[in-house]
Amino acid sequence: MKEREAYEALDWLVDRQSRIENGLARRHLQDGVLVLYDVSSSYFEGRCCPLARYGHSRDHRRDRPQIVYGLLCTREGLPIAVEVFDGNTADSKTLSSQVQKIKDRFGISRMVLVGDRGMITSARIRDDLKPAGVDWITCLRAPAIQALAAENGPLQLSLFDDRDLAEISAPDLFPGERLIVCRNRDLAAERARKREDLLAATKHELARVQAQVQRKHSALRSPAQIGIAVGAVLNSKKMAKHFDVEVADGYLSWQRRIEQIVEEERLDGIYVIRTSMPAEHLDTAEAVQAYKDLSRVERAFRSMKTVDLEIRPIRHWTAQHVRAHVFLCMRAYHVEWRLREALAPLLFHDTGIDVARAKRTSPVAKTEPSEFVKAKKATKRSADGHRVMSFDTLIVHLGTLVRNTMRVPLHSKHRFTLHSKPTSLQEAAFKLLEFDPLRVQ
Repeated sequence: MKEREAYEALDWLVDRQSRIENGLARRHLQDGVLVLYDVSSSYFEGRCCPLARYGHSRDHRRDRPQIVYGLLCTREGLPIAVEVFDGNTADSKTLSSQVQKIKDRFGISRMVLVGDRGMITSARIRDDLKPAGVDWITCLRAPAIQALAAENGPLQLSLFDDRDLAEISAPDLFPGERLIVCRNRDLAAERARKREDLLAATKHELARVQAQVQRKHSALRSPAQIGIAVGAVLNSKKMAKHFDVEVADGYLSWQRRIEQIVEEERLDGIYVIRTSMPAEHLDTAEAVQAYKDLSRVERAFRSMKTVDLEIRPIRHWTAQHVRAHVFLCMRAYHVEWRLREALAPLLFHDTGIDVARAKRTSPVAKTEPSEFVKAKKATKRSADGHRVMSFDTLIVHLGTLVRNTMRVPLHSKHRFTLHSKPTSLQEAAFKLLEFDPLRVQ
């Protein structure tokens, strides 16, 4: 294929993006549906594209311009639509176009939008979701949780002495909304460990700066110079709120803010889900699980960016070709998602996850692997006795089925087709996919 033909194919695809997305929405979305939405970014090669801007880099490449793209998925994680934004677009600023797309283009009058705390903010609820009549499920940020947990506030930590889930109300702060407070003890332990590691690392770096200051001919003498060095340490560890620092000419001292640290420790493992859905339509456990389902969008981003499809590097120059490139990656992941679902019995996927979730004592608790997948991992065999493998390995194995064009030495013009004999695993895979490979070659 020539380069010109590849670009013509991209132009053809992006011109039909709206029609393709509308078709996917008609097939997989209906009124009252729960839709997952999240945003990611990818750094850019070059500087000529009008979409490339410097912004918050999720790839930790602040030296490169980037693009931002938002992905709409079903609750199961199946991608429906994607939209590309300028690289300096804030997450919450992408929300209004998604609401308009779902309401106007897809014709969905009633829906529940699930997004993270940086996406569905109070401002976006007020300006975008409420006027459009859209319900939401999201999570509160730390300052809002601290306000709820203040003295005489509606969030009393004694509620969690013998449980990990409670529903409260705060009509003054969140009128007409349900607040579901969750406490994950495993998350609390992890946050405590991480905080202590960061405090210790910060103390070590501050001690290094202090030793430099105390040297006889140190370059760090003035308060401004010392302040710059201390600020670099505190900013890199994100621990400025936990230290009191005193700086003077040739002098540096610090101490931990014990009360601040203890106050933060009180809320370790606490997160609060906020939703406008009434309890008769979405109970507490379902609301918690719906928010946790956002991890499926993150899985889609991970597959598109690093694991399978590698959306990076982006080398296109025009906005149209960049949008086509991202849309092509979304469509590829749509196909991959379908393949993984169909081939799940031959993969290490947990096809008994729904049963395992039903056995949990609380939706806050981590879902343990089902007995079915434990047996599959232990024996490396499926229920039918076929060898179980990863998705990538299975695709490579399926690729060994080939069509050969044979030529007879004595009659060079006489040719015939000979297909390689499929293995039992290949036969099982194509049976799950419901097609005969000989008919599509």
